[in-house]
Amino acid sequence: MKTQTETLFRPFPFGSTTLWNRIVMAPMTRSQSPGGIPTAEVASYYRKRAEGGVALIITEGTVVDHPGSNGYPSVPRIYGDDALTGWRQVVEAVHGAGGAIIPQLWHVGSVRQPGMEPDPSVGGFGPSAVLHPTHGEEGTPPTALGERDITAIVDAFASAATKAQSVGFDGVEIHGAHGYLVDQFLWEKTNLRTDHYGGSADNRLRFATELVSAVRAAVGSDFPIVFRFSQWKMGDYRAKPARDPQALEAFLTPLAEAGVDVFHASTRKYWKPEFKESNLNLAGWTRKITGRPTITVGSVGLDSDFLSAFMGKGAGPEGLENLIERMERDEFDLVAVGRALIADPQWPIKVQTGHFEDIEPFNPEALATL
Repeated sequence: MKTQTETLFRPFPFGSTTLWNRIVMAPMTRSQSPGGIPTAEVASYYRKRAEGGVALIITEGTVVDHPGSNGYPSVPRIYGDDALTGWRQVVEAVHGAGGAIIPQLWHVGSVRQPGMEPDPSVGGFGPSAVLHPTHGEEGTPPTALGERDITAIVDAFASAATKAQSVGFDGVEIHGAHGYLVDQFLWEKTNLRTDHYGGSADNRLRFATELVSAVRAAVGSDFPIVFRFSQWKMGDYRAKPARDPQALEAFLTPLAEAGVDVFHASTRKYWKPEFKESNLNLAGWTRKITGRPTITVGSVGLDSDFLSAFMGKGAGPEGLENLIERMERDEFDLVAVGRALIADPQWPIKVQTGHFEDIEPFNPEALATL
């Protein structure tokens, strides 16, 4: 089994560094940064995963400098000297353990409701004044963004990326998935605009490509930009905006041209084929279409998907044979691991050394350690 896992432990070039293996820590909201400031505990949490063998850590969602960017308590921000000082300590801790780390830049959009941190008087913002599906028929509709607001948010992402660069991060990830703001522009259920940011699929993509282009211009050509996207959305796990490879190509190609270096294709179960045309998963199709490196994710190393955790169910370790076979065929380049790393920070080293019997199972109580 040890020999079979060697493909996971090949080096991979990433910007100005080289990852020593292909294992990525998936971004997972922790709500452990009071006032938006990463603490020494946050640094210790991420350092443990780097010490356990994770080559690249993608932090929890980190909000940009816009009044409506946050939608959850005690999530970190990436603006303000106090928060940047905290992030610098996190970066130094991870680098000291031999890992690389990038922040996930985040704006929740219409998920936000009045009463939320940091300013309870501020409500949500979205491409249209449409309640997010997670709120059902209850809640306060968001404020539809005007073009001046859109420009301000694009500038906030670009500024966040330069701040990440200044404190020593190894790149950035733009959160374009799961029904948050960038994805709200992409999704026809939440984008009912009639201007050049709405209507056709090309127009709905405009906000995302402008944002990526702005970040690329701000950080230069050698600083990696990862773009996380998904077909599924919060409130609609069966959503599939790109229903065939041609639609996926029309979505991905402009983003690659705008400056995305790596695509992070978020799925609930990585082994599921995305389209009937082949057994390729979403990351595999993305790599085939764009030629860019891709990250796969979705219940890696576990026998149930993440929804079970929110229903109070645990998950046992699962074999990696299917994953290894796909990697050996170069279906994707990197593998993001989430809950398995919450349960066991030593997961990568145990996989590398063949100590599968020692891997800790995931249980819902582990979520408290986030």
